[in-house]
Amino acid sequence: MNAAVRIQLAPRLDQVDIRLDPMDQSLAARVAAAIGIRLPIIANTVASSPAGDSHVLWLGPDEWLIVGPSGSAAATETAIRDAAAGALVTSVDVSDNRVGLEVAGRDARALLAFGCALDLDPRHFRPGSCAQTMVARAGVIIWALADEPSPTFRLLVRPSFAPYLEAWLRDAEAGLG
Repeated sequence: MNAAVRIQLAPRLDQVDIRLDPMDQSLAARVAAAIGIRLPIIANTVASSPAGDSHVLWLGPDEWLIVGPSGSAAATETAIRDAAAGALVTSVDVSDNRVGLEVAGRDARALLAFGCALDLDPRHFRPGSCAQTMVARAGVIIWALADEPSPTFRLLVRPSFAPYLEAWLRDAEAGLG
């Protein structure tokens, strides 16, 4: 085990996938007001609530993932439906579709680089960045949480792949030392 990397199961967070037409600025503004966070329109970025307890990850031109405290999904979906007022919006509670693994520490970027084709250099992939990619052949959403006090990433992965990915990360960790 490398003391410069910490791999652990992240706390459970609710996740709501939302799709809407980003060109409908009125609708996007109503949804943002309802959830308290603007929808990021720049690819692979994350917007956070003022309290820092809820986040919206850009997943595609018309798709976002709202990540919030455990137990918040139902209220989030209701707020989105109410804000939509009949406009075409889909929101789906996908909280059980992914679990989070947290990879943190001085060598976190190097460890993830073993199995990820993304350029994780902090000049390109810094806190507030996210992307859908593969890590060790497992589909993940990788989310850069912090650089200080050390690089910290959350990997959102399907529950059936989580044990494999955690084992792979721990095995790859041996290559750092």
